[in-house]
Amino acid sequence: MTCKAAVTASACVLAHVPSFVRYGSKPSRVIRQDGAFLASLESRLRGFHEAVAYPPHQVFIGNLGPQALRETPFPWYENPSSDAAPSGPFGRIASEKEFLVLLKRADACGLVQFFGEFARVQEAGELDDPPAFAASGENQAAALPLFHNDEVVGSFRGDHEEDESLTASVLLENLAAKATAYLALEQLLGQTDLSDEPPPDFLINCSEEAVGDRYQRGGGNLAKTVGEMAGLQHASGTDVKNFCAGPLNAMVLAGSLVAAGVFDRVAVVGGGSLPKLGMKAAAHLEKDMPVLEDVLAGFSAMVTADGEGPQIRLDHVGLHRIGADHTQQAILESLVAEPLDRLGLKLSEVPLYATELHNPEITVPAGAGDVPRTNYQYIAALAALRGEIDRTEIPRFAEKHGLPGFAPSQGHIASAVPALPHALRGFRDDGLGRAFFLAKGSLFLGRMTRLSDGISFLLTDE
Repeated sequence: MTCKAAVTASACVLAHVPSFVRYGSKPSRVIRQDGAFLASLESRLRGFHEAVAYPPHQVFIGNLGPQALRETPFPWYENPSSDAAPSGPFGRIASEKEFLVLLKRADACGLVQFFGEFARVQEAGELDDPPAFAASGENQAAALPLFHNDEVVGSFRGDHEEDESLTASVLLENLAAKATAYLALEQLLGQTDLSDEPPPDFLINCSEEAVGDRYQRGGGNLAKTVGEMAGLQHASGTDVKNFCAGPLNAMVLAGSLVAAGVFDRVAVVGGGSLPKLGMKAAAHLEKDMPVLEDVLAGFSAMVTADGEGPQIRLDHVGLHRIGADHTQQAILESLVAEPLDRLGLKLSEVPLYATELHNPEITVPAGAGDVPRTNYQYIAALAALRGEIDRTEIPRFAEKHGLPGFAPSQGHIASAVPALPHALRGFRDDGLGRAFFLAKGSLFLGRMTRLSDGISFLLTDE
């Protein structure tokens, strides 16, 4: 029996982690080369209330709509939201202290050790002490200090001194992804319209981290560990990775499993990428800006059989095939024009496109441009090339059918899926009707190929 795959709910969360910026890939490398950089970095870190009031963050958790950013003067960090709150209809922004506690809760193998205040919190029973694990004594790899409010509050150890995949820095990346994916799943399960429904019976994790050891560096299964943390005893799960296209691949796989009747309810989850913290901080500091890449993002969505919500049109998924050309036009032909042609739709008949939604206030000062605006202009140019609109209408098309960027630089999370809860609200409240999601993956980053990749799907209430 074939079922319809409906997206019934979605959540987006942030964890404000300024003390962890030093462990981002780029800042940690710069600090090793120039010890003075750390002091400069720390001098421009934001407090929690600043991060909460930052307009793109309020859009991310649903307290503002994306269009509100077009009405907010630049720079956004100097124009905080007046009614900002850490909780919103889509999720919440966790403080660094909450994240540290969450990190300990996620730790099943004794990697996190707290001192002082945090040790007292643990002793008071707010944290369960995990069992001792393999590493001990001389087999224990070097530890990283954990900071909060400029103080060392704990340590994070590696678990094998000869295994690069089990060093403290890699394990911290993995545990941070687990913790933020759990935070997003927790918000999803707690949404009002899900409280009386059965839990998911399968989870798909789309985080970028490759969890494993020296013999199987990307073995996984982060999905199952997140489900364990959430108490989903009767669920199972697996991981899906495809660089920035991973979340949309996971959504299509979730929809396919539901439509085929393999599972009734599949949750897609994705945690934040710690290596990408402070990725463009040097450029921001040069321009006397605060460090804006100080949050870890998380995402989740529920896909159910014949549920109340827009349907994923699995019969017309867009793919960038192995033999396809790799120009921007060819990629958009594959991902946008071809699936819409098969549905008999013009590009202009889709009210909303969701693609890479990177916050331009992060990318533009670093010379990377306004990524969402560029992508929407490419889609508009394709509509003009196909004779659907005049070339003079390209700017208007891009603004009408696109969104301003509001997602932190977390790669996979920024790629289309932060628009999902906004789209669900549009279907429910505003008669949206259709929304098109597309993402591209940079396979060449792994040095195994020069190929790119991509996938897309249409959500519809028809």
